[in-house]
Amino acid sequence: MTRIVFLGTPEPAVPTLRLLAAQFDVGLVVTQPDKSRGRSGAPTPSPVKAEAARLGITVGQPRKATEIAPVITSAGGFDLGVVVAYGRILRPDVLSLPGKGLLNVHFSLLPRWRGAAPVARALMEGDPMSGVTIIKIDEGMDTGPVLTAQAVDIGVDETAGELTARLATLGARLIAASIPGYMAGDLVPVTQTDEGVEYAHKIEASDRRLDVDFVPRRFVDHVRALAPNPGATLNLDGQTFKILEAREAEQGPLRGTWEEFAGRPVVGLADGAVELVVVQPPGRRAMAGADWLRGARKIGGVAG
Repeated sequence: MTRIVFLGTPEPAVPTLRLLAAQFDVGLVVTQPDKSRGRSGAPTPSPVKAEAARLGITVGQPRKATEIAPVITSAGGFDLGVVVAYGRILRPDVLSLPGKGLLNVHFSLLPRWRGAAPVARALMEGDPMSGVTIIKIDEGMDTGPVLTAQAVDIGVDETAGELTARLATLGARLIAASIPGYMAGDLVPVTQTDEGVEYAHKIEASDRRLDVDFVPRRFVDHVRALAPNPGATLNLDGQTFKILEAREAEQGPLRGTWEEFAGRPVVGLADGAVELVVVQPPGRRAMAGADWLRGARKIGGVAG
């Protein structure tokens, strides 16, 4: 049976780990170190570590890139490596360890959206389609040869969280189905084209800010791209709110202002308006915009 080392960290990597463990010999899971979370600051394992523990698989948590290869080597030989959102660039000494290299489950239709945040960038740009690509990892940034890919339509109201969950399930099935043919030499990776390359750069604080000069569709897409985490942000009367859902409004106030329309908060943009459907005021939980409005001290003000 094919012996696999699995490298992954967040929740979207869990479906692949679970399916591979059911069909192959996953001898080691490599994931990021535990992180302090919450008010207590207690170290919390990654979702992948928690799933590996449930499955009874040995876990390695190297803190430095130089420690990854020794961690894998110490667990014995591996036929193949599988990577899903591990969160760290792999050095050449790691790529050469498994006999058949490492395969990556990437949540985009490469070469579009190489990089760290493919789902968010696709939604920000209003892409109608996304998908999963299985590549053999090389030393470039998502530039390796392609084994297979599968496209999916993006729902008009679908958020990054919802799309990522769908792609995670699809990716798990796609990599599990690809491994036997790849190991037998029947599925041969094909050199990836550089035509149409786009880079999905990591989401920074500046990417989260909503702009009242956006057209309504772009505003809504930006909100979808960052929901539920980390959330797009909008300044309302000097306070920074997370905006977790928005939709185009038929009417609204002047650009850069917000008012109540039919019991709901609406923001005026340069060319149209948007309703704030779900908001998270600073220091509070997320709530429907209409609920927040009912408890607001004033109705209407500055947005930007």
